[in-house]
Amino acid sequence: MATWITGHLLALLIGLSLGLIGDGGSILTVPILVYVLGLDAKTAIAMSLAIVGIVSLIGVIPHWKLGNVNLKTAISFTPPAMLGAFLGARLAALPWISDTIQLVCFAVMMLVASYFMIRKPKEKLSDQVKLFVPEHQHKYPWLAIILEGLGVGIITGFVGVGGGFAIIPALVLLGKLPMKEAIGTSLLIITFKSATGFIGYLNQVNIDWNLMLTFTTVAILGVIWGAYFSGKTQGAKLQKAFGYFLIAVAIFILVKC
Repeated sequence: MATWITGHLLALLIGLSLGLIGDGGSILTVPILVYVLGLDAKTAIAMSLAIVGIVSLIGVIPHWKLGNVNLKTAISFTPPAMLGAFLGARLAALPWISDTIQLVCFAVMMLVASYFMIRKPKEKLSDQVKLFVPEHQHKYPWLAIILEGLGVGIITGFVGVGGGFAIIPALVLLGKLPMKEAIGTSLLIITFKSATGFIGYLNQVNIDWNLMLTFTTVAILGVIWGAYFSGKTQGAKLQKAFGYFLIAVAIFILVKC
């Protein structure tokens, strides 16, 4: 019972971080499910995809009402991202892909995400796109968006992260979207690709549906609470602090592996 309560208090923390800084919190779902609630890596990744997808869908609603979701760009980015997420999930089914391999890859992605959360905002977007999209593809933004969607989708399906740290800068610099539109649009993309990634795991793991439902509900409450206080906090400082926290969690995972 104590671990159940602890896990759900941490789910509230995930929601709070998403509500306060709009990014990063969902990446904590897998380590909480594995190291606090005792699930194996594949089950945790599968459940994380569902949890992140549902929380992102809730997050889309206020952005949609404010007109901050660009459907045209989402339609270009979402199908390859969905395909990539499903392929990433099926890749995890290969016999030589162990829990350790997935967790090590997950920790690496945490370090990448933390790096961009700590970097100065002016440097952040261009550096992220250079990392995920080769320079010459900037001349063909439609191709770059498709390849970016496919690549981030594979990462999502394989390790269970939403990938907003890679999607948002691509939407800004390649899709030419304002930042607010990029954030809203990325949430819609994350919703759909998380769904296909989750489907890709269904015949690999046994899902604890009750745990997934309660964990998701608490995370959503945290998002609502965090969004309420977001205007009263300094998002940039919180994001930087959260980035350092992700480094600590990633090191913990690598040591445990």
